[in-house]
Amino acid sequence: MMEEIPLSEFRDYVAQVAEREIAQRAADADKTESFPWESWRALADNDLLGVNAPAEFGGMGLSNQHYAVMIEEITKADPSVAVTVAVHTGLVIYMIDRFGTEEQKAKYLPDLIKGKTLGAFALSEPNAGSDAGSIKTAARETGSGFVLNGTKIFCTSGSIADLIIVFAVTDPEQGKRGISAFLVEKDTPGFSVPRTERKLGWRGSPLAQLAFDDALVPKENMLGERGAGMKLALTALDTGRIGMAAMGTGIIAEALRLSSEYAKERRQFGKPIGSFGAVADMIVGMAVDYEAARLLTLNAARLKDEGARFTKEASVAKLFATEAAMRAAINCIQVFGGYGYTTEYKPERLFRDAKALSIVEGTNQIQKLVIAREILGRL
Repeated sequence: MMEEIPLSEFRDYVAQVAEREIAQRAADADKTESFPWESWRALADNDLLGVNAPAEFGGMGLSNQHYAVMIEEITKADPSVAVTVAVHTGLVIYMIDRFGTEEQKAKYLPDLIKGKTLGAFALSEPNAGSDAGSIKTAARETGSGFVLNGTKIFCTSGSIADLIIVFAVTDPEQGKRGISAFLVEKDTPGFSVPRTERKLGWRGSPLAQLAFDDALVPKENMLGERGAGMKLALTALDTGRIGMAAMGTGIIAEALRLSSEYAKERRQFGKPIGSFGAVADMIVGMAVDYEAARLLTLNAARLKDEGARFTKEASVAKLFATEAAMRAAINCIQVFGGYGYTTEYKPERLFRDAKALSIVEGTNQIQKLVIAREILGRL
């Protein structure tokens, strides 16, 4: 374990790596809609793909608070890389570490942590988004394993991933308790990627549709117990929401930095625009939102570190941070004025990248339902 590394010291380390290795490639990745593999390799070389993964498999063994800080700092440089890391580390590595067999951990974790392989998470389907329990992808048991048939959509990194956690129905008569999770390797016969999506933001991170046509998955690649898929998915989504809250916090921080610098440099009516109350008010709002988002995110991560229930706190952090991120991005464009609306400046990309955060890992409307249920119970 290396939890004695102070968060502030770790933040500085990640910030340096992100500024040096990631930020410079972000605009080009957005423009070409291609994944910046150089950024990925830089994170691997600096041991940042297994921050909170166990040391026995090559991870740093740090806390979930360190993980949240890392995602925030990477987001400042490039949200496309941040979401890829959040899924890879916060979902795939986490799920295998928590629910996998010793054989699965030994087989997959070392390469995932070293960045030699990339992980993805496939739950959503054309008719099963927020209602994840209604998925139709089927897993039929045979003598040699499970044969998967169906379609997954909106899979982050789906077209470039080496290993994908796929949720499928093994026991239809059991309803939501009939869903199981599988570790599917990219070269599995019958698995294909029919298309990748054109998107508003996160253009450096491919979002793919996946197809399974009699794809045979070995029995030993079932992750967790048979029928426990929904439990695994919901547990993972709680963790994923910490990652999305951290990304929202990073968007706010970057909007605040850009706006503050510009407000001090840009002069109108003979003085810096930051001297005008209307402009200063927007920047103050970003500053307040940043502090609140950061603390809410770290609180959820702290509870996870302590082994306490953190479902409500993760949803609260995700809801607040992602909505505040959108406010910050809009106001950042406003501070820049006409320049902020052009692709020559970063605010418009920040705006496009912020929007997805209120949709992924459960829409913000779903977060409100989760929070209400945690407070009121099931009425």
